[in-house]
Amino acid sequence: MRIFFSVGEPSGDLHGANLIRRLKSRDSAIECVGLGGPKMQAAGCDLHFDLTSLAVMFLASVLKNIRLFFRLIAEADRYLETHQVDAVVLIDYAGFNWWIARKAKKHGIPVFFYGVPQVWAWAPWRIRKIQKLVDHVLCKLPFEAAWFEQRNCHATYVGHPYFDQLVHQEYDSAFAEKLLHSNKKLITLLPGSRNQEVKSVLPILLDTAKAVLQEDETCRFAIAFYNESQRQESSELIAQSNVAVEAYVGKTPELMRAAYACVACSGSVSLELLYHRKPTVIVFKVKRWVMVAQAFMLRIKFITLVNLIATKEIRRRNFRPYDPDDPKAESCVMPEYLTAGDPSQKVARRVLGWLQDVPSHSDSVAELDRLAIRYAQPGATTRAADYLLRELCDEGGTEEFQSQVGLPDTERAA
Repeated sequence: MRIFFSVGEPSGDLHGANLIRRLKSRDSAIECVGLGGPKMQAAGCDLHFDLTSLAVMFLASVLKNIRLFFRLIAEADRYLETHQVDAVVLIDYAGFNWWIARKAKKHGIPVFFYGVPQVWAWAPWRIRKIQKLVDHVLCKLPFEAAWFEQRNCHATYVGHPYFDQLVHQEYDSAFAEKLLHSNKKLITLLPGSRNQEVKSVLPILLDTAKAVLQEDETCRFAIAFYNESQRQESSELIAQSNVAVEAYVGKTPELMRAAYACVACSGSVSLELLYHRKPTVIVFKVKRWVMVAQAFMLRIKFITLVNLIATKEIRRRNFRPYDPDDPKAESCVMPEYLTAGDPSQKVARRVLGWLQDVPSHSDSVAELDRLAIRYAQPGATTRAADYLLRELCDEGGTEEFQSQVGLPDTERAA
């Protein structure tokens, strides 16, 4: 059996590598080839090109590499035409992977999309591409399967592979122990991994810390930076804030585990905070024009993955941005602020609520625990591999697969 992979993001390279290892553990004769990254190559993929080296976000970078992209598409097309390929597996990187899907369909090869684009959030009209180009959607989030099935896409929920990584995450036990040796509760600030996120969100986090410390001195604050350059570039801002805050690099897991509560930039970090059962306030700072645009374009009521997992219906019913402080607003697991302004005072009140009302903090932890037991569990990679082999070996369909692996019920309104 030969499976062609197309993976363009570093995170996808990691998930692809784990999937390849799981497939080969099931059958060592499976041949994995295609486009990916160094982790996939180390896992046994015959890599035609390191696509992760071209992971780009901005139009200028795309245009700079456009000729190379089209050459890789043409080479993939020739390979699919001249070799016996049993399946094409796409992971994230939608813009490029739509082209690979078209080539696969042209040659009659089934396409599996593992980690499908979040069309349910911003661009539901793109469902037509998935209906036309993708045979099997392997969903990371529990509400996705029902959403795609309602739109005539063959979809199944396998879980998020991020939790497979967290189970095996290594910790600096000595550092973690040091963090806990204090009579003050630790509040961890997570400004994000991208430089632009740090620049926009860190001032809000520092103002939040200042507001909290003015009312409650029983806590302390620490910032978890993604890399050293971010810490150095932020040092002047931290000094000017006159806030007593510790700054660390490469210690995010330890700072999460030791935290009493967290304040974080929106992103997949919310899944890790769910895994650790940490009461968290989410902040996402955007330009004012983005706030106006999202009122018309954003189709979901929350921006935080954990809140979307927890809600019964993801669709928003009006054009107003979600406000967790609105008495009529639906409650959410992680209070979130999508804003063009400064929500630091509101965020501070949330943190102070957990610090000064122990039952409130305990209730939040209990709610996160109930959700984590259901969804923040490892096994997505195994389920994806088993589903892929089951379909290719013609040994059963989605319903049988769901019942055998014991996945949670995903029949919710989307």
